[in-house]
Amino acid sequence: MDKRYEPKSVEDKIYKAWLESDLFNPDKLPGKRKKPFAIVLPPPNVTGTLHMGHAIMIAVQEILIRYKRMRGFKTLWLPGTDHAAIATQEKVEKILYKKEKKTRHDLGREKFLKLVEEFAKDSHDTIVNQIKKMGASLDWSREAYTLDKKRNLAVTTAFREMYDAGLIYKGTRIVNWDPKMQTTVSDDEVEWVEEKTNFYYLKYGPFVIGTARPETKFGDKYVVVHPDDKRYKKYKHGQELEVEWINGKIKAKIIKDKTVDVGFGTGAMTITPWHDSADFDIAKRHKLDREQIIDFHGKLLEIAGEFRGEHILKAREKIAAKLEKKGLVEKIDDNYIHRVAKNKRGGGILEPQVMLQWFVDVNKKFKLKKSKIKGIKSGSKTTLKEIMKKTVKSGQIKIIPKRFEKIYFNWIDNLKDWCISRQIWYGHRIPVWYHESKCVPIQGREDEVERCKEIIISSEKPKCEHCNAEFAQDTDTLDTWFSSGIWTFSILGWPKKTDDLATYHPTSVLETGYDIIFFWIARMILMSGFLLGDVPFKTVYLHGLFLDEKGKKMSKSLGNTIDPLDMIEKYGSDAVRMSLVVGNAPGSDLKLSEDKIRGYRNFATKLWNIARFIEMNSIKGHKIGKIAVRDKKRIQEFENIKKQVTNYIKQFKFHRAAYNLYHYIWHTFADKIIEESKLRLQESKESQEETLNMLKTIYFGCLKLLHPFMPFVTEEIYQNLYLSQGKQKFIMIEEW
Repeated sequence: MDKRYEPKSVEDKIYKAWLESDLFNPDKLPGKRKKPFAIVLPPPNVTGTLHMGHAIMIAVQEILIRYKRMRGFKTLWLPGTDHAAIATQEKVEKILYKKEKKTRHDLGREKFLKLVEEFAKDSHDTIVNQIKKMGASLDWSREAYTLDKKRNLAVTTAFREMYDAGLIYKGTRIVNWDPKMQTTVSDDEVEWVEEKTNFYYLKYGPFVIGTARPETKFGDKYVVVHPDDKRYKKYKHGQELEVEWINGKIKAKIIKDKTVDVGFGTGAMTITPWHDSADFDIAKRHKLDREQIIDFHGKLLEIAGEFRGEHILKAREKIAAKLEKKGLVEKIDDNYIHRVAKNKRGGGILEPQVMLQWFVDVNKKFKLKKSKIKGIKSGSKTTLKEIMKKTVKSGQIKIIPKRFEKIYFNWIDNLKDWCISRQIWYGHRIPVWYHESKCVPIQGREDEVERCKEIIISSEKPKCEHCNAEFAQDTDTLDTWFSSGIWTFSILGWPKKTDDLATYHPTSVLETGYDIIFFWIARMILMSGFLLGDVPFKTVYLHGLFLDEKGKKMSKSLGNTIDPLDMIEKYGSDAVRMSLVVGNAPGSDLKLSEDKIRGYRNFATKLWNIARFIEMNSIKGHKIGKIAVRDKKRIQEFENIKKQVTNYIKQFKFHRAAYNLYHYIWHTFADKIIEESKLRLQESKESQEETLNMLKTIYFGCLKLLHPFMPFVTEEIYQNLYLSQGKQKFIMIEEW
């Protein structure tokens, strides 16, 4: 063995050997395999490079996959990448403007999409190579892409089935609108940023109302109070008052609604139903008028009078000044902190707008033909919201740590219909085709035009069966989370009834960050429940966020991020993996520093030095034999560690398993057992053999236990020290 372990010279060589062996493919694994175990890799976006979120995801999933593979399971880890529509398009638009000072509209849809596809391909290749650098034992023969042909068929099928069941509809509701990118935005793309601003207390007739956004108040003609608020007992629901307002006198109506927070401000508020989701719900509940104040570019409309055409941010102070001049400002709090919704992908401030869009109805009852969901019988009526609740409440899906279940249920209780349409070009185009408004009769078949279908759901351009009219496709694309929502089964070949789908679905575990429990996990449960009548996975394991050594959240803007690829280059993949696992309890944020990673590089070196010590003290031709009576205690001690580590993995307590193993190898095996063995190895040949039997047995066991955590160094030591005495060609398929 070399004097020093150098990860750089070893890791690429080992990964190549693993790939060539084809043992990441469960169909090629030796021996009779037990029941299947499958994990779907949460698909990284094709917009950048591997970051710490990906690294922890890979490290944890690898522990489970390698452990189960060694336990004899038919183990499948499915790789794939996400087209991440809005994020990828935004990135390419930025590059295009920076290079050529052009927008996508200058290029046109077809040319621009070609540019995006080229970017996505390059980005895909980069991120796949980086995942391989981590040593991920994914079955690359089954790799998928959320925008490839098979997934496109799955998306169209899912859309058609949900549309036919009345769960997808086109309607007018309030949505997140980005005036900068000119598209609706998913809840997941919303980033809430705290901002210091003025808070205005305004006189609204006999009431005082508070707002940080006076620019939205032009259409406010309703004042809402709680029905039990004694301060406003003399006012009746529906009562009208004349009040002086921004542009003169208006008629205001009193609305009494139980959602009003009596303890906030004066307990009275005016509402802007077009530009606030809570206000929209109040207006809908009481059948109130809704009027648009701000256009889709963030500018004020005619209702704003002298301020029309001005951008809301520029107009705010002018409007406040006018209110002051009219004596309508009671006071101003200039130290008010409020949250502003911004688009993560473009940084634009989001403006709620009431728009005609495509939605998924989460409250509508439908008949679930076949059901494997606990508490919902086949053929019974249910809702998507009920599916999302019952799968977790019944324990059919287990969330680790359990405390996140409460957050999950709270989110489901407040869930509104899901807006799935986006006004961008990249992504799955909505598979809806509209018949021309005027039919073009076929000669001799003029009477058939009455049977023409107005709408057809299809991935290909349809042809009218009854006339010569053309069909035009909807110009919008689907929310990325729609295709991500069917990921656990579309990657296995659905809607076709494949062997993989029958064998591996539901998948065993979904591992991801706790920050997307609602956006992705809930939608996967929703989609799988409706389309398959089953759960998408049995266990959800949530990891936390990364903090720097001072406890601050890692972010590019703070300059405190750690690049996992830089760390792999410096210290090796095994050191990075261990640093991400030890001390990382489920659902808890983790402090990470380069010193911690360096420490586990030293541990890899320690493992190598132990192996060299055993090799240098081996007798030629020695094979592991019986354990001497005097060593039984040490063997039993190791057996206890083995049980402990195994139980911790079963309980998803990977941080404890890794730490206990690390502690045993370094402080018991290296510091005590090896030190005690040095004198015995100088004694008789019989004493040497007995000592080697004990050392090699325990160390071989340690390597197998450590392999899911540190696959490269354990494989390299196995190849050097145990290959001739092991049962397999690689430690990764040795018996646990």
